[in-house]
Amino acid sequence: MSSTSEKGTIGLKIERDLLLEGLQSATRIASSKTSITALSGVQLAAGPDGIELRATDLELSLRLPLAGEVTSPGEVVLPARLFTDVVRALPAGQVTLKARASQQDVEITSGSATFDLKTLRAEDFPTLPQSSGDSVVVLPAEVLDATIRRVERAASMDPSRPVLTGVLVQAEASTLRMVATDSYRLSVKETTLETPLTNGFEANVPARALQEAVRLSKGTKGDPAADGEEAPAKGSVRIAVQENQIVFDLDGTVLASRLIDGQFPKYKELIPDKFDHELKFNSAELSDVVRRISLLAQRTKPLTLSFEKGSLTISAETPDIGEARESIPINYDGEALEIGFNPDYLRDGIESAGDEEIVLKLLTANRPGLIESGSEGGFLYLIMPIRLGS
Repeated sequence: MSSTSEKGTIGLKIERDLLLEGLQSATRIASSKTSITALSGVQLAAGPDGIELRATDLELSLRLPLAGEVTSPGEVVLPARLFTDVVRALPAGQVTLKARASQQDVEITSGSATFDLKTLRAEDFPTLPQSSGDSVVVLPAEVLDATIRRVERAASMDPSRPVLTGVLVQAEASTLRMVATDSYRLSVKETTLETPLTNGFEANVPARALQEAVRLSKGTKGDPAADGEEAPAKGSVRIAVQENQIVFDLDGTVLASRLIDGQFPKYKELIPDKFDHELKFNSAELSDVVRRISLLAQRTKPLTLSFEKGSLTISAETPDIGEARESIPINYDGEALEIGFNPDYLRDGIESAGDEEIVLKLLTANRPGLIESGSEGGFLYLIMPIRLGS
């Protein structure tokens, strides 16, 4: 955006629906808990290059271009959530915004409705990163999207272990690899790139940043498609890695995030070299059984997988609640084996495989199990067992 824009002044005309979509994305980024009031707002900038919405919580930042008519260049900062609520309440059609310096507010007009919103201190709003860096790669957005979705659920949500709240992203030659773990399960997805990369990088990226990149790759809001199916990722994404941050440029929309400091676990050392049992399942069938039986695995109770010749019985029991069991035929010819898993973690692994068939590999009741995609390849999910009877 041109430096000729002046803080505290602005004038523009924009379609209400377009502005609302942009504000919904920006409001997710704006800080909800901060002593710097400007960080709870969105910056609206207009100049010769067009209109841009900006938001940041100092960890994550967004620059979002919007189509509209600039009548007066400038920059203002408005309360994010209130601004969004006001625009949502406006009638469909064109919205006119005009800053009034003497009142330190912005007049918002649509149809016969007029709102005057007080501005926040523009001087306190930081300069946001541009799309540049030492290591730059360009990927199809659908490749980035598909890879993130296979691993994101395994990232930790425990802030006391920040290094595990991120996803290790490695891009090299013809491979994009992502790894996530919360110490109870480990998810790895490798995607082969059609066009080899000339540059590469390795970074521990906050899972939240990757999830936001997925939303943005599907359009401003990332809403489901009209037919109920999830909207596909569109276009390409340019990824730039700088000293302490990563920047995603999704066809002009720029999302930047600080990287996570610390050593990511040496995940390859956690995966057993061999397993005693390899069992193939139809993913949808197994997921349905796990989902049903999990209804009776309450209060952190595990699912029990009991293997006998020719069959697998999945069961759950919660005292004072009830119990459930269901058997499915399988090609198993070993000694009887009983192993317990967290039901949510098990279902996440099955669903994240993204394949019609999965392979479940096992050693003993006290060793981790491994889920792999059956035909697609490139995905593995290591899950720690729960000691039964404890």
